[in-house]
Amino acid sequence: MLGYVTIGVSDMARAESFYGPLLAEVGATQLFGQDRIKFYGTGPDAAMLAICTPYDEQAANCGNGNMIAIPGGSREGVDKLYAKALELGAKDEGEPGDRLPIFYGGYVRDLDGNKLCFFEMKM
Repeated sequence: MLGYVTIGVSDMARAESFYGPLLAEVGATQLFGQDRIKFYGTGPDAAMLAICTPYDEQAANCGNGNMIAIPGGSREGVDKLYAKALELGAKDEGEPGDRLPIFYGGYVRDLDGNKLCFFEMKM
């Protein structure tokens, strides 16, 4: 259902140094890209996350209410992603914990203020 999500960044090199190590924690690598956009994922047939400097050359900004959710695979995986993001310079937006009986999640803002959620959901 989801092909890829694109978020704007202000400094591509800085964003790559954040997202490369962070997404490696869930087995993703930079699959392809060009100067202003890079795609991360586990393969072109799976959902991907793209980072880009805006095409219109205006300042990148994060949307109010927008959030990218990245599966952690387990509670331990969520905790690991959350800690890695903070280590890489992310800002805490909510420590990992139970949010619903079926949902465990932790929240951060990346280096450009984009909101990320690392989660595990058990139905």
